[in-house]
Amino acid sequence: VVTVNDYLAQRDAEWMGRVHRFLGLSVGLIQRGMSAEERKLNYGCDITYANNSELGFDYLRDNLSGSSEQLVMRWPKPFHFAIVDEVDSVLIDEGRNPLLISGEASKDAARYPVAAKVAELLIRGLHYSVELKDNSVELTEEGIELSERALETNDLWDEKDPWARFVLNALKAKEFYRRDVQYIVRNGKALIINELSGRIEEKKRWSDGIHQAVEAKEGLKIQADSIVVAQITYQSLFKLYPKLSGMTGTAKTEEKEFLKMFQMPVIEVPTNRPNIRQDLPIQAFATARGKWQYACAEIEYMFRLGRPVLVGTTSVENSEYLSYLLNRRDIPHSVLNARPKYAAREAEIVAQAGRKHAITLSTNMAGRGTDIILGGNPKVLAKQIIEDALLLPITEGVAEDEKDSMTRSRKVVLSKVNVSPSSLGFIAKAAVLSKYARKMEGKGWTYDEARSMISESVEMSQSMDSIDLQRLINEQADVYPLGPTIALAYISVLEDCEAHCYQEGLEVKKLGGLHVIGTSLHESRRIDNQLRGRAGRQGDPGSTRFMVSLQDEMFQKFNFDTEWAVKLISKISNDEDMPIEGQAVVNQLLSLQINAEKYFFGIRKSLVEFDEVLEVQRKYIYKLRQLTLIGDSDSCSQHILQYMQAVTDEIILRNVDPAKNPKTWDLAKLLKEFKGVSAEILNDSFSRINEESLLQSLDKMDGISSINIDSFHLPGLPNPANSFRGISTKVSSLKRWLTITSDDSVKNGKFRSTVNLLRKYLGDILIASYLDVVRDSGYDSDYVKEVERTVVVKSLDCFWRDHLVNMNRLSSAVNVRSFGHRNPLEEYKIDGCRFFISMLSSTRRVTIESLLRYWSSSPME
Repeated sequence: VVTVNDYLAQRDAEWMGRVHRFLGLSVGLIQRGMSAEERKLNYGCDITYANNSELGFDYLRDNLSGSSEQLVMRWPKPFHFAIVDEVDSVLIDEGRNPLLISGEASKDAARYPVAAKVAELLIRGLHYSVELKDNSVELTEEGIELSERALETNDLWDEKDPWARFVLNALKAKEFYRRDVQYIVRNGKALIINELSGRIEEKKRWSDGIHQAVEAKEGLKIQADSIVVAQITYQSLFKLYPKLSGMTGTAKTEEKEFLKMFQMPVIEVPTNRPNIRQDLPIQAFATARGKWQYACAEIEYMFRLGRPVLVGTTSVENSEYLSYLLNRRDIPHSVLNARPKYAAREAEIVAQAGRKHAITLSTNMAGRGTDIILGGNPKVLAKQIIEDALLLPITEGVAEDEKDSMTRSRKVVLSKVNVSPSSLGFIAKAAVLSKYARKMEGKGWTYDEARSMISESVEMSQSMDSIDLQRLINEQADVYPLGPTIALAYISVLEDCEAHCYQEGLEVKKLGGLHVIGTSLHESRRIDNQLRGRAGRQGDPGSTRFMVSLQDEMFQKFNFDTEWAVKLISKISNDEDMPIEGQAVVNQLLSLQINAEKYFFGIRKSLVEFDEVLEVQRKYIYKLRQLTLIGDSDSCSQHILQYMQAVTDEIILRNVDPAKNPKTWDLAKLLKEFKGVSAEILNDSFSRINEESLLQSLDKMDGISSINIDSFHLPGLPNPANSFRGISTKVSSLKRWLTITSDDSVKNGKFRSTVNLLRKYLGDILIASYLDVVRDSGYDSDYVKEVERTVVVKSLDCFWRDHLVNMNRLSSAVNVRSFGHRNPLEEYKIDGCRFFISMLSSTRRVTIESLLRYWSSSPME
């Protein structure tokens, strides 16, 4: 079961785990920070709950591990059946952003600040043009000339002194990556803001040098460039599951995409209770100023009524601007965005967003994992009351400003809840106990320790009733039972809060429920529906209103014709801040969103098609890797022998032509290449073979009708070493011969059989020599297998890493070929296949050369 964050994974595992265990099923949970042993144990359960990124990175890390002991997933078959929560967010919104594991690459950090200075000199429209839809920039002739003068270079694209990539990335950072929108700066680092959840992505970095360009723009310390070691998209990851399903409340608008891309039909489940939410018409404004003023006015009106309001904004910048406007009107409100001071209070803010008079400004409500309950969440409210009453007397050494902020943020909450005398008595008892414990026993708690202790006490109250807690208090009377006393106080306060929240919830429903305001339209109707869906949950009343400005980014990005709207507003009123609404406006905006959805669907479809090429290659490499790591002891050795035959075949087929007489073959070059690979282990008798003796031997083979495979050798040439003893080696030799004779890659010709016999002979020479030198080394078979496994895996990883870099470069380069009326996808497939074949060939050759070098230079001590 895959969720969108660790909190949801833990919550769902706890809730559903009870049901699963009742059915006799084991339940596991994968979370950030777990050790490899813990992960392996949890993946081995019948049902495993995991965050989507943790699952993806575990898969990639398993395919980078150096031994079978480091694997955590259930190999060789880790994929069976997946249930994906918020499936549209995972497969569509985040689907085009690959999961990457990177390693440090080039040391070009010094170029980024220089390029950032050059970008400041360049003027948009004169020196470069911008395409907002796909976040691309293009230098004009004037821009190229100015950049080259500033950088004192003759060619920005000079391979020996490349500056183009750095300048283009600096321009992208300048135009598309805005502070407090795409990222925030904290503790000297540029941290990415997730555009879907509004949360900080502390461990993520933009690839292709973009993150370094942003750091240079902000004057931060620049981290070294990275090189992709392993990558996979969520689409490719979840397509590995034979059975895939998911759930979400907003998949209907993407029904065709799910069916076409993932073969998953969308089934709409009716709501539990009738939906009585009122979706008010969209209001369009000519200017952003008018939109924000009207939003403030509507928020103030709802606040005076007492209705809770949730306002969705698209960035940290917008949420703080709206907060500034509300502060000028003296309207109390809460802000939820990526800033640490707000993000730390997320659970508290969301839990109380449905209370009377509550105003909440949030960058994005998707994936928050908490419903907004009308009247407030009594459990969270009760915990807040306990914390407000006990944190200050319990803690010592807490900064005064921290205490003040705690008091200010919760005074209103405390004044609204009528805490019963019995609850106040329990709280007072806990406060007294904490003072005695601190003075008499010398105990002390920091602020974080006190909060942690209160949280543990709240958890205790959920597993024990009041009678059990009172018994525990009596048993621990001599040791200051602070935990059970706080738990008992929480149970009492919770009863007060439940009564208060129920009554307040009835009042809010009478007023009309939660009112949701969207301050701009998203590029997808689905994201807007996620915000609308926060109101009217479970049959509650509610209303929604979306406000858009013709200056919003979406209108600029898609070159939307706004002239008709401006003319319409001017006819109605001279006030340019006057909103317009109606079916004509809705139809126009809906048409814009549908066009945007089609555009981004096209991008996702193209990315999936491109990724499918890499996915076929990835599956082959990872399967080969897993067979090497977890296969039986002989499987790796068989791979080595196959590699040796393949390397021999490549050398031969480069220098011979089955349609021509051996006299025309380049036998001198063939022998030179073969000895270049294997000379370190070949015996002296073979080293005396030259072009003339080999040609004479091949001539004698012409016309031979049958041979004995077990004892075959070319006439007049040395016998392969007598290493093909035993059933397994003879079977292996026979299999190689059958593979050679059935090889369709060798073109037909009069001398094809001669070519095959030469392949057989030289392959036997190399393999027999290798087996002999390994046997003569004196090492036991386990050590030999470990050396072979290590060399194969390291060679494969090295060349696969280089291949990923080449494929990423190719995916960028093939788009240019469309100007020559060639299909970029077909070009990518053709060249990608060539790259892959070349990579496998290089892997085999380096693996064999490394092994031969190792055994020829490693005598047993």
